[in-house]
Amino acid sequence: MAIDSFRDLIVWQKSMDLVVAVYGLSQSFPNEERFGLTNQLRRASTSVPANIAEGHGRLSQPDYVRFLSIARGSLLEVETFLELAERLQFADQAHIDATLNIAQEVGRLLNGLIRSLRNSGMRESSAIYTNDDADSTLNDINYDGNGDDVSGL
Repeated sequence: MAIDSFRDLIVWQKSMDLVVAVYGLSQSFPNEERFGLTNQLRRASTSVPANIAEGHGRLSQPDYVRFLSIARGSLLEVETFLELAERLQFADQAHIDATLNIAQEVGRLLNGLIRSLRNSGMRESSAIYTNDDADSTLNDINYDGNGDDVSGL
């Protein structure tokens, strides 16, 4: 399967599912959080697919990886805000857990794509992933202050 557009990327599709889940979940947050946690959570979630798409549109593999790394950072923000919403009891536990599961799946897919791009240097052929292909966790890739992977050091 050729990747003709960022829309063909499973990681982008799943990150769009995450945005929908976040918006649904955050509707139950208190009204006074509209400009607080609700806004931060929604903005971070929309940043994930937006950065995947922008990176895919870049003309160089290092730029692509950089934008995927930004998406990964936004994803970690989403997970943090979801944990905070859980602690503050802004939504039911099952809904938060379901949204966290989607976020973790997106994280595995992002890590797999980043790893593949760094290892192969090929953009398109490495962008096809299923859930079985991305078996890593969000902590598999460690960055130094310059955004370089230092996992193997």
